[in-house]
Amino acid sequence: MKITKVSNKGIEVAIIESKDVILTDVQSALDLMATISYETGCYRIAINKEAVIEDFFKLSTGIAGDILQRFINYKTKFAIWGDFSVYTSKALKDFIYESNRGNSIYFTSTQEEAINKLANKK
Repeated sequence: MKITKVSNKGIEVAIIESKDVILTDVQSALDLMATISYETGCYRIAINKEAVIEDFFKLSTGIAGDILQRFINYKTKFAIWGDFSVYTSKALKDFIYESNRGNSIYFTSTQEEAINKLANKK
């Protein structure tokens, strides 16, 4: 796992890049937030899609809701970037659309877009 801290418009964002799956359940999300807070002081996190367990994108598992609720509870803005076009689920597409309309959770195509979304919302 590679952690990079960037500043965009005066707002610091932690970028997580990993080829391994590191976000698998609620506990891994809590551990990630604690690690990022301790190492970078950031409360805005962007992660590549490959680092997120595939079951996250099957809404029926409940994993996405459980994990994302923790980010919201701990006032940590969160973005996942990657190719979401591979998913055909209408429920997932609607979930992504609604998340992107909010101000805490984002699904973006690129890392740059994730950073911009996290930096633009107060």
